[in-house]
Amino acid sequence: MTILVTGARGNVARALVGRLLEDGHEVRAAGRDPGAARLPGGVEVVAADLARPEGWDAALNGVTTAFLYAGTAGLGGFLARAGGLAHVVVLSAAGADPASDDAITRAHGEAEQAVRDSGIPWTFVRPGGFAANRLVWARSIRADGVVRDPFPDSHAALVHEADIAAVAACALTSSGHVGAVHTLTGPESLTVRQQAALIGAAAGRPVRVEAQDLDEHRRELTAVFEARGLGSVGSADVVEARIRRLAALVDRPQPTTTTVLDVTGRPARGFAEWAADHAAEFG
Repeated sequence: MTILVTGARGNVARALVGRLLEDGHEVRAAGRDPGAARLPGGVEVVAADLARPEGWDAALNGVTTAFLYAGTAGLGGFLARAGGLAHVVVLSAAGADPASDDAITRAHGEAEQAVRDSGIPWTFVRPGGFAANRLVWARSIRADGVVRDPFPDSHAALVHEADIAAVAACALTSSGHVGAVHTLTGPESLTVRQQAALIGAAAGRPVRVEAQDLDEHRRELTAVFEARGLGSVGSADVVEARIRRLAALVDRPQPTTTTVLDVTGRPARGFAEWAADHAAEFG
């Protein structure tokens, strides 16, 4: 069977494609800019965009299962064409709830509800914070050996993209996951200062943390969301939700889950391992 992986340029999608290929599955990857996907050879890559629903007909041809990013813009058009799928695994977010006051968890909850309403059998994979989001620090660490953040003592139990991909791969290729909600975290809750120190250790250089002006951070977050194509989905609300979340986690360790181990049989990778895997990008 052919497995469709959407969001081909994303860190999770690339890790998932690699995992599925290693396990001997046929994979088709879809994204807005397939030429920028940087995927292994042997993967069929097609152009498809949730903003252009008609493009999904070719991408879905011959596909039985799919991995889908839980964006709301254009999701209805995709689901209308995906009725023949036997199973869809949706990358959502911890706490997803269509009634949430938080713009981020509300958007993911609305996407999940649309999938439920479509009638397609589903699995929801709900990571907490992505370790890969710390790649936004790479430029300043390479240039100045510094991380600038308005909440240096804010906690996060960040999850490695390889662990998200491993759980998604299990859900796509093994039984017992239809209707399941898998909430993922990394194995430990660390502050921004601790994360920066682990990146420095992996990259072989000292990394210091500087308190950042909140308005400057707000501008940077806005730019990041717009670069990811999220500017049309209430960018300002998403940015403010993100800031409120970070502020609420100052000196408050996040709870962790054992979901990665429970689903895959392998413990979740720690942040130190993630930093080692990406050391070249920070050095």
